[in-house]
Amino acid sequence: MNTKQSRIRRARKTRAKIAAVKATRLAIHRTNSHVYAQIISADGGTVMCSVSSNDKALRAELPNGGTVAAATVVGKHLAEKAKSLGIEKVAFDRSGFKFHGRVKALADAAREGGLVF
Repeated sequence: MNTKQSRIRRARKTRAKIAAVKATRLAIHRTNSHVYAQIISADGGTVMCSVSSNDKALRAELPNGGTVAAATVVGKHLAEKAKSLGIEKVAFDRSGFKFHGRVKALADAAREGGLVF
């Protein structure tokens, strides 16, 4: 089993637990170049809002999208969008990635922005 398959296996377990609780989830994905985050409805069928370091508005202010600083900016912008939609409580879906570095930075920024998880 390679690293991608292992990560997907870990993500599947987390998503099953979140689906059982029927919570709105904050799903993230990271690549070497960028960080992506989206809030998905409790039924799992609708993306309510999304932000990435690859968005035109953020690319202008970020020299590199694959850094901790970029993840922090993405987390703050996502929290602002979620608050404008009336979303306050979410379940954090780290997509099988370890909770450190960019993943932790995005989560902390989203919490500072007002999201509860």
